[in-house]
Amino acid sequence: DIRFLHEAARLGPLTVILWPDEAVARLYATPPRFGLAERRYYLEALRSVESVAVAASGIDPDALPEALLAKLRPPSGSMTWALAERPRSPKENPNQAKLAFCAAEGIDCKAFGPDELAGFPDPSSDLSAVPFQERSSGTKRVFVTGCFDWLHTGHIRFFEEASAYGELYVAIGSDANLRLLKGEGHPAFPEDERRFVAGSIRTVARCIVATGSGWLDAEPEMLTLGADRYLVNEDGDKPQQLEFCERNGIEYIVLKRVPQEGLPARSSTELKG
Repeated sequence: DIRFLHEAARLGPLTVILWPDEAVARLYATPPRFGLAERRYYLEALRSVESVAVAASGIDPDALPEALLAKLRPPSGSMTWALAERPRSPKENPNQAKLAFCAAEGIDCKAFGPDELAGFPDPSSDLSAVPFQERSSGTKRVFVTGCFDWLHTGHIRFFEEASAYGELYVAIGSDANLRLLKGEGHPAFPEDERRFVAGSIRTVARCIVATGSGWLDAEPEMLTLGADRYLVNEDGDKPQQLEFCERNGIEYIVLKRVPQEGLPARSSTELKG
């Protein structure tokens, strides 16, 4: 889904129309796993998303809501509905009704096929004005590290808090190091996908894959790129991390795990079930 939104944003400023909980429950005969407030918070954190609009409860999956359509249509009248092609069979066109709606309303339509959504590019490469090896004048370079295998709203809140301390670099553990630390079966998602998802959060200046091993796997990157601050959550606070920072003149900051106001606390273990 994030890959699709990243590609859709290339068409122009991207608005996501979000279905309310009762509409999801009606259409899928089960309530959403994540409530409206949490889904909206996640979407608004993505650098590819310009805005989020919530539809009324009477949803037709094959049409844009009439009230929002009138509000979102620009003065020029030109707008595009971006779709993802997800056929269940080679002959099926799941977007046929949507295409007919667009034709009737004079709306452009762009359906992205699987080939167009393949791979995981660097989401900051064409959106960030700060070159990789440079930093903004006077800005502190902040590092956070982790697996970030199931990126949830708790991680997003952590990134937001960390970014208040400077230009935020997220160093994710490599697949090999996660197998070393956590055993076979880890991670659930490969490093290129995890780098893409974490790097899609707007408060992250750059996401990289750590090249070291052990609990200080990002040591090479922090030294090479000149980390000024290293931030961890309280459950990730380890003596060796503090010792590393003291040896290298890096400020070590421990943050409490506090969810975004109004949202539930999340953990990857709980989400994986």
